[in-house]
Amino acid sequence: MRSPLFVGGGTIFGPKERNYNQKINKKQKGLALRFALNAHAQKGSLFVVDSVSIESGKTKDAVSVINKLNQRSTLVVVDLLDEKTYLAFRNVPNCYVVEKQELNAYWMSVFHSVLMEKAVFDSLTGEK
Repeated sequence: MRSPLFVGGGTIFGPKERNYNQKINKKQKGLALRFALNAHAQKGSLFVVDSVSIESGKTKDAVSVINKLNQRSTLVVVDLLDEKTYLAFRNVPNCYVVEKQELNAYWMSVFHSVLMEKAVFDSLTGEK
């Protein structure tokens, strides 16, 4: 009854789930992140500031910060994301906010500019 030769039987070589994940070494991930950071620095699209927090939590204030950069899309990297800053940046088009531990080479390459806190920049470059 389960034979594929009979009516209502099984399927020959039926669909199987496929895993598309690839393993990447830790050192390669770090090197890719440093290369992406270096590319933004050479293009002049890396902006390092002391703090990116928006105390008011208003989107209008976040838009004014992003408009000063004069870029198409911006990745904002903060050390610790507080609720007011998240609320301010969540509705800004072409802008995304990530914490330091979420940052990777893909996010750096997708956006045209990067706005980064000085503490995060120092931890990525190894400066104290």
